[in-house]
Formats: sequence, C-alpha cells, structure tokens
Amino acid sequence: MNQLSKAKILMLGFQHVCVMYGGAVAVPLMIGPAIGLTPEEIVYLIAFDLFACGIATCIQVIGGFGFGIKLPALMATSFIVVEPIIAIGKEYGITGVLGSVAVSGLIIALAAPLIGRLSIFFPPVVTGSIILIIGASLMPVAMKNAAGGEGSASFGDPTNLLLAAITLVSFLVLNVLLKGFMKAIALLLALVIGSVVGNFFGLVSSEAVANASWFSMVQPFHFGTPTFQVSSIITMSIISLIVAIESIGVFIALGEICKQDVDRKAITKGIRAEGLGSMLSGIFNSFNHSTFSQNVGLVMLTRVTDRAVVICAGVILLILGLVPKVSAITTMIPTPVLGGAMIPMFGMLMVAALQMLVKADMTKPSNQLIVAVGVGIGLAIKGSHGVFDALPETARLLVGNGVVMGTFTLLILNLVLNGKPSKDDAHAHHHGHAETKAS
Repeated sequence: MNQLSKAKILMLGFQHVCVMYGGAVAVPLMIGPAIGLTPEEIVYLIAFDLFACGIATCIQVIGGFGFGIKLPALMATSFIVVEPIIAIGKEYGITGVLGSVAVSGLIIALAAPLIGRLSIFFPPVVTGSIILIIGASLMPVAMKNAAGGEGSASFGDPTNLLLAAITLVSFLVLNVLLKGFMKAIALLLALVIGSVVGNFFGLVSSEAVANASWFSMVQPFHFGTPTFQVSSIITMSIISLIVAIESIGVFIALGEICKQDVDRKAITKGIRAEGLGSMLSGIFNSFNHSTFSQNVGLVMLTRVTDRAVVICAGVILLILGLVPKVSAITTMIPTPVLGGAMIPMFGMLMVAALQMLVKADMTKPSNQLIVAVGVGIGLAIKGSHGVFDALPETARLLVGNGVVMGTFTLLILNLVLNGKPSKDDAHAHHHGHAETKAS
C-alpha cells in the first residue's frame, strides 16, 4: 500500500485501538476488584492504563536515544501480569504493585543489552514454535469472549455464539469482497456490524458512557507513594523478563512482516523501550507493558506496515486516557463481537508461526522433536489448571505459564539437539526471517 492519507491513517489507527482495547481494559477490570479497588478507582485505573499504553507505544514506535524498535509495535498490558499483580496487591495493596512495576521496568531497561544477546538462541524453529504457542494459547480467550466473556451471567448463551459467528462471517465476506483500504479495515467494519446486530439483541449498554466524566487529568502516584518489597520486585522482574523474551519473538515476527532485519541492536532498543514503558507505568498508576501479539496479528492481516498508523493509535490512546467519557464508548462493543473478531487475528499469528517453521529444516528429526515437545509442553500447561497448585507461589507463576515453559523447553532442546549457534548462523537466520513473505 502506497502513501496513506491522514484520514486512512486515523481509521487504521482507530482499528488498532479497537483491537487492543478489550485486552487493555480487561487487565485493570480483572485486577481492580481482586485487590479491593472501588468502581470509581477502577474507571481511573482504566484511564491511566490507556494513557500509559499510549506513552509506551510512542516510545517504542518513534524511538530515538537508544530506545525503541521502530516497527509498528503497539504496546499494551500483558495478560501474563494479572495473576502475580493480584497476589502482590492482596498482600501489599496497589502501592506495592506500582513500586514493583516501576523497579522491574528499570531492571529490564538496564538488562536490555544482555537480553538482546539472547536473540542468537532464537532461530526460526524456536521463534516459530513460541509464536505458535502464543497464537494457540490465545484461541480459548477468543472462544470465551465469543460465549459472552468468562464469568458473565449469559456465558454460553446461543445468542452470544450467534453474534460472534455473525461478526466472524462479516469479516470473512468483507475481507474477500473488498479491495485496498476497505479490505484493510474489514475487521473494524465487522466490529461495527457485530455491534449494530448486538444492539438489536439488547447486548449494547451505554451505562458506562453515561457515568464517565468528560475529562480527567492523569496524575502520577494517584493511589499514593509506591512502596517497595523485595519479593514483589523479584516476582515482577521475573515476569518482565518473560514478557521481554516473548517480545523478542514478536519483534522478529514484525520484522518478517515489515521485511526488516531485526538484529541484536534492534532487539536491545525494543526491550529497553519496554522497560522504560513499565517504569513510567509504575509512576502513572499502570502495569508492565509488552508488545501486543493481537496487534501483530492485525498488521499481518491488513498488510499495513506504516509506522504512522501505530503512532496514531498511540496518540489516540493518550487522548482516551484523558477523556474517560470517550474511552467508555469502546466498552459498548459486546464481548461476543470481540470474540468473533479475535479468531482470525489469533489465527494469523499461527500462520506467521508456520511460515517461520517452514524456514527451519523440518525434515531434520532434531527439529521435529524440538517442535513436538516444546509446543506440546507449552499447550499442555496452558490447557490445564491447578496442576501446579502445590508449588510455592513464585515457582507456580513460572512453571504454570505455558508460554514460559514452552520457551525454556524449546531453547534447551535446540541447544542440546542442534548445538550452540554461531554468530554467522544467527545472522543468516535473521536475514532469512526478513526475506520471504507471502503477500
């Protein structure tokens, strides 16, 4: 797609915001009540979260001064942080959470060159498998949303499933029939169609919009001065490292889509920006941010790789953070509609993973074993609950995370079965990443 007009950039940016919005709002909505915040405080928590996502996105995409991957990477709060933050919040309150978020961000920013060096251990057989685990792990999230959202009174109601199906089919029809720019915003149009149909079913509520205020100034330390506990800081630093390693895979996938070589330097800058984003999040009352896989799926789906689009999305998020009334509008999209739209997006991540795996020599028995066991363990852990409840808290957070354990398994098996990669090897891999791309 050639030079985009300002109107198109705005529409595409808005589509990115719609895609990440459910996730961005879901995290404060899950954490707030669990750590005892009032409904008013939760509305603020959402606004702060959107504002912090906007800052983190702009740092990552615009870059400069050794920060930022400079690819269309939208930053949002990672779902990985939910469980540990609730555990810390119950113990030490929201100030303990924000203290550990800020410090873990600083640690990741300082350790970025070291984490960047790890990139040679991520050949296509490893990165492809990690992204496959992430894509497949997100599918149940899409399905639960399609059924009405986990824990909702109408969960599994046929109406919800019908609405999700209507949204999915609308997207498929639009994606096949439309051309050019209209094809690129097919997902956004499908969300609108789904919401209109949802309104006839009485599933669109404007209550949140009516109750929200028009303007709220984002204040640093709104909930009080952050407090610092060693155990919380260690926990959040481990979680941030996991998020950073997940991001390496996402950066490489983005590099593939954008036909750009993502080398060690670029990864270091991307992770440093992620750390800085989390540090600022701690100050602006939010949580650790990561490069959002959903939006990478969207970049793949639309083939629009212009950074201006994601910068625009970042600016929209900053504005939404200041105008709760407007940010509440997006809560009107019914959950099943989001669920229907998530299926092709998460599916495209799996397609990206398969395109990477094709570049690894899959006739080699060692590569077959790496994928079989690594992806197998990742998905087995992701699909089972309560298996590791007998373990201590920190161990449970690590071992119970399918993406993390899958990643560790893949890295170790690749080292044992394929040997330590040489520098030239890694360079060839990353060049291989950037070259071929099906249109």
